[in-house]
Amino acid sequence: MRKRKRFTLMPAVALASLSLMIALPTLSSTHLYAAESVRFATVRVHGGDTLWNIAATHTSSGGDVQETIERISQANHLKSATLQVGQTLRIPQ
Repeated sequence: MRKRKRFTLMPAVALASLSLMIALPTLSSTHLYAAESVRFATVRVHGGDTLWNIAATHTSSGGDVQETIERISQANHLKSATLQVGQTLRIPQ
């Protein structure tokens, strides 16, 4: 009678160990960063308001009004600087 070879888990364990030895150093050097939370003020557009005036009001002393305009435009998906009376704008803080 021939002896039957027995199946062992040793090759699977060795392969898993080798995979961990390669993967763990790679994963541990990865840094995950959370997106910075942005707060918004809400402004309703009145007659005579312009994007420049609104941005200037919400720009800190010494800040760049044009940069504030760009942030407001991005936050509100504005295609132009034209505003409508009654329109609500989100102003990034």
